[in-house]
Amino acid sequence: MKLSEKVRLYQMSLIASMLFAFVGFTYNAWRLEVSEQNNNIRTACFEMLRELAQLEQLIYIAHYDQDKTQGSPRKGWVSVGLINDFSYLTNGELQQSASTLKATWSDNWQNIYASTQAVDLVVKDIDTVRGDIKQLLNELD
Repeated sequence: MKLSEKVRLYQMSLIASMLFAFVGFTYNAWRLEVSEQNNNIRTACFEMLRELAQLEQLIYIAHYDQDKTQGSPRKGWVSVGLINDFSYLTNGELQQSASTLKATWSDNWQNIYASTQAVDLVVKDIDTVRGDIKQLLNELD
């Protein structure tokens, strides 16, 4: 094999190696970004599920136990606010559900102690947000 053929073969090998390295690096960077995004979504969803459970418990304590200390609407506002804030780390559908929950809570929090209808409306929206979270988590890569 001539020297010029060897040089050409080495050049082709170098180009192929550089191409594979570039493609591998690009894929790795993309995969890390997607994994980080999915991790952020999962964390936000789990925190939202925790706050949804606390809000639901608060509603039941306020309505059925008539305990105005543990069933304080101020605690409910904190939970609803956190749920709404965490929803911005997820998708548009879940953001909409969280906003609807916040609006429903805003319209009904005063009646939680006395009205079963108010409890049912808020709990229905809690269940909707919970269902949207489960759907989103199932769709992650």
